[in-house]
Amino acid sequence: MTSRSNKFMLISFIATIVFIITGCSNREKITNLSQLDGKEFAVPTGTVADKLVLSKFPNAKFKYFNSVLDASMAVKAGKADAAAYDEPILKNIAAKNPGLKVLSEMITVDNYGFAVNLENSELKNSIDSVVAQLKSTGKYDELLTRWLPKAGSPGTLPQIQLTGKNGTLKFGTSAVTEPFAFIDGTQKVTGFDIEIAYYIAQKLDMQLEIINMDFGAMIPALISKKVDMIGACITITEERSKSVLFSVPYYTGGIAALIKE
Repeated sequence: MTSRSNKFMLISFIATIVFIITGCSNREKITNLSQLDGKEFAVPTGTVADKLVLSKFPNAKFKYFNSVLDASMAVKAGKADAAAYDEPILKNIAAKNPGLKVLSEMITVDNYGFAVNLENSELKNSIDSVVAQLKSTGKYDELLTRWLPKAGSPGTLPQIQLTGKNGTLKFGTSAVTEPFAFIDGTQKVTGFDIEIAYYIAQKLDMQLEIINMDFGAMIPALISKKVDMIGACITITEERSKSVLFSVPYYTGGIAALIKE
């Protein structure tokens, strides 16, 4: 009786281990966006990612995590079919974590821009000019390679000389949007948006003062003129355009899906 009981317990234990190991992996292999209809998405708590996913996949299910990195790691562990968030941020995570991939087809497509006060069209025009010049000279592609590599971590900010002849340009950002704006190993704010801000200050013969703040505080800070311009992977929307003046789009992204490769 004891032998049979022990054998039964051993079989039950093995079955439990097998279930734990394989239970989360019994998911359909995702190769294109259309397969995600009705699937389970991992999203960061407190964002609109779930609402944007539902606009395309009304039958989607959700699991919520403290951060986009936690959501992405849940996908890698087989706890969700895909993670949904801003495309460049997911690309950055996938580049640093082998086994993850961002689908090329987007859930939603958005343009990102810098913003200035509604009456500051002169600064807006300067920003537009810098973005156009970066793209026409091929320097924009260098930025993409530096900050959004296919594998590995983002690069480092190049040395950009500023004169400060015309004062200081106050740039508000939220350094939690790697690779667009983030804190590097030396505790300095860096990223794709930061490099472009330096080129804008250079064109204006100004110094650049970077003011790091919560994402939700950026537009109020701009409206109250505590800063001259803002940028941190900010989506250009009709609603926001009632309060601030956006530059031309400098990056086209949106909500993407990160999957297990």
